[in-house]
Parts: sequence; structure tokens; C-alpha cells
Amino acid sequence: MRCPFCGCEDTQVKDSRSAEDGSSIRRRRLCSACAGRFTTFERVQLRELVVLKSSGRKVPFDRDKLMRSISIATRKRNIDPERVEQMVSGIIRRLEATGESEIASSEIGEMAMKALAMLDDVAFVRYASVYKNFREAKDFGKILDALAEAPPD
Repeated sequence: MRCPFCGCEDTQVKDSRSAEDGSSIRRRRLCSACAGRFTTFERVQLRELVVLKSSGRKVPFDRDKLMRSISIATRKRNIDPERVEQMVSGIIRRLEATGESEIASSEIGEMAMKALAMLDDVAFVRYASVYKNFREAKDFGKILDALAEAPPD
């Protein structure tokens, strides 16, 4: 692993422990050249996922992009960050379990909306407003009506 401070490739693992409900490993590393300390995470990746955008363009799946969009939706809500991390890991596991290497962006968005609806109503509406590209106030009314009609889980 290359040191982010000096670029040296000779780093030592000082500590390893399970993270994110056992789906990844957190490693503390020490650079032998500059003595810089940093953390890395390792995750199991079953296959390379490619996102098929609505424009027809294909881009590599980016876990951090999904995490950022959900973090924005949950910002300033009383939601444990660990639950958000578990939710994102669950979405990714479901995407990998489909057996497909190309996933439509709309499918990822729908999975995120379903997960957020179960987690927090306000975060769900925030995400939906961007994902569904709300243009008017009545768009919020429609999603709120659908949310009110949904059976409780």
C-alpha cells in the first residue's frame, strides 16, 4: 500500500480489525520512510459493477458516490452513521447478488429510496426530491401522499 504522505510503497500493518458489520477490514498502517500513520479499508468485491446511465453512458460503480448522496439526504437527521454505512453495504450486496455486471442507475436509485423510506421519512423525501428531479411543490405533495399511504413495516 502506497503512503499518502510520501508515496513510499513500504508500509506496515500495525492493527487490523473488522469494520462495517464484518463486511470490511480496517487496517492501521505505518510508513517505514516518513513514519506517517494512515488507515485503509478492505472490502470484498464479488464483481466489477458498471452503472448504465439513462443517457446510455456506462460508468464504473462508485460506492463513495452512493454514500455521499445518502449522507446528504440524512444530514442533520438523528441517524447513526453506522446504520447509513450498513444500509449502503446492504444495497451493494443486493446489487452484486443480482448476478449482473451492468446495473441501471434507476435500479440503484430505487433501492436507495426503499432503504431510506425504511430508515427515515425526511431523508427519503430529500433523496426523492433530487432523484425524481422535483420541479414544483406539488411533486413533494405526491411523494408525501404516497408515503402516508404506504403500510407501516
